[in-house]
Amino acid sequence: MCGINGIFHLQSQKKVAENVLVKMRDSLEHRGPDDKGFYIEKNIGLGHRRLSILDITTAGHQPFFSDNGRFVMTYNGEIYNFKSFYTELKSNGFDIKTSSDTEVLIKLFELYGINMLNRLNGMFAFAIWDKLEKKLTVVRDRMGVKPLYYSFHNETFYFASEQKALFTAGIPLKIAQDGLEEYVFNRFVAGENTLYENIHKLLPGHFMTIEESGKVTTTKWWNLSDEILNHSEIRNPIEWFRETFDDAMNLRMVSDVSVGVLLSGGLDSSSILASLYHQKFKGIEAFNMGFKEKKHNETHIAQLLAAKMDYGFYTMQLENQNLFDNLIDATYFQDEPIMHLSEPHILAVSRMAKPQVKVLLSGEGADELMGGYVRYKALRHPALLHSITMLGHSDFLKNKPRFEKLARYSQITRNSERIIYNGSNIYPNDILETFRIGKSPINQYRNMIFKEAESLYPKNLRRQALYFDQHTYLCSLLDRNDRCTMGASIECREPFLDPRLIAGLGSLPDKWLFTGKKGKYILKKSMEKRLPQEVLKFKKVGLSAPWGDYITKSPAFADELESLTKSEIFQMPYFDQINIKKLVQKLRDGDSRITSYVMPLFMMHIWMKTYTTKF
Repeated sequence: MCGINGIFHLQSQKKVAENVLVKMRDSLEHRGPDDKGFYIEKNIGLGHRRLSILDITTAGHQPFFSDNGRFVMTYNGEIYNFKSFYTELKSNGFDIKTSSDTEVLIKLFELYGINMLNRLNGMFAFAIWDKLEKKLTVVRDRMGVKPLYYSFHNETFYFASEQKALFTAGIPLKIAQDGLEEYVFNRFVAGENTLYENIHKLLPGHFMTIEESGKVTTTKWWNLSDEILNHSEIRNPIEWFRETFDDAMNLRMVSDVSVGVLLSGGLDSSSILASLYHQKFKGIEAFNMGFKEKKHNETHIAQLLAAKMDYGFYTMQLENQNLFDNLIDATYFQDEPIMHLSEPHILAVSRMAKPQVKVLLSGEGADELMGGYVRYKALRHPALLHSITMLGHSDFLKNKPRFEKLARYSQITRNSERIIYNGSNIYPNDILETFRIGKSPINQYRNMIFKEAESLYPKNLRRQALYFDQHTYLCSLLDRNDRCTMGASIECREPFLDPRLIAGLGSLPDKWLFTGKKGKYILKKSMEKRLPQEVLKFKKVGLSAPWGDYITKSPAFADELESLTKSEIFQMPYFDQINIKKLVQKLRDGDSRITSYVMPLFMMHIWMKTYTTKF
């Protein structure tokens, strides 16, 4: 796992400045504290910070050169099945000189070019410079586990693992209006765009070529819809899932350093631990975030499971000043206002794990692949949502936050918007009424993904929501995981996102996903003989935290909450109609329903105050 960056001047006579390239690279030091390198040849420069996971010797130093000297690569990620290519490469005349997947990746590119991508099982973002054709190719993995940001500025192409490296290179930090609208309405910016003007993401499953002439071509190399449609029938889903999941786990244990598990105590992370135990992996360490509030706490379940399997167990709680400090750090690593609100906790537990391990396994992706969110239930019978609307203003819902949220959601009448706002905490009518903001985002990318989902699963809103989330909400979760773990110089791996599982689960009938109260039926059935009843029957909590209490009752947040009421963000035209003092007072008075309105504003305020001033 690493940090990568590069500069490509499209004016061939302009030489890359070493100090700028190195400054960009070293802004990513947290992603790779073990080694550093750079390559410059006239108008092209590549940088690399290394976190040594496979072949921890200097043989894995990057940028990495092909044997024939034609290609230079800077690469971030892991190719889990890299050893399976040894025989093929040797039969084609290649010598394997290291035990690194980096060497295998560049040799495959040398042999097959970009056509080798579909054969890779891994997470990756990389850039390869072709000295002969004077062409740069940048690539991102199927689901976007590894980040890659870019910008065209002053006839130069810049790219990096994180936006901060682009700002360090001199790209202006300027908020994009449409990005701000998505943040407020949809919690995060989806697709190619970001919160910033002129800074973009390379989409998952895409590659881009930039030629010295200035010609730019973007190509989609992996299409989930096609993979699902072309998938062969799975005759025994439980057996298929269990065998594929175990193999995905086995592949993700390839490492020359210690591996641990982010263990919440929920079904997803517990299944990871159970698979490791079933496959007789020894010396595993589990790391857990606990909460003093009983309804948020799953520590006792996680501890029980780790003890049952004789694995190490570490837990912590994050409160007061420690929580505040990790919030500030998480905002810096995230490069944007945090939106999941679990970022400080994942950063803190990763820091706790760092002395023990360099790799953590996470259960991310299971909910989006197998229907694990309760919000999907509202889409089973959309006609009932109209009836629920009638209850929206009744006292019956006043102390029932989940039903009160459903009543607000039920006011959305178009199916496309029911999908697009399914993952939001507040909805367009709420935003109009409370923030006095009536202009909804254009949401071009989200609408495009909805059309794909509608075509793949006609008249099936729940499956449409899963496909939609796999291309939007899950991407934001993966970005959160990457930034928070890499902020502690730890690699995060997600076994549920093995490409075989993603496509196969998408091809299964609904009953394998939505049967039962909690969804994820196929996972539960596959693991029922491996997991104790305490895990199988435990009510899903997820990594949630009582932020309303944190910011109103914790001394560490008292000054910052007061500062929010005077924040400069409310001088911005988009936010100038918000009565923030009234909202904060309601929150202080104990109205927990206001938390969903205040938190995005609070995190925007923290970001504006602590992040933007660094560049």
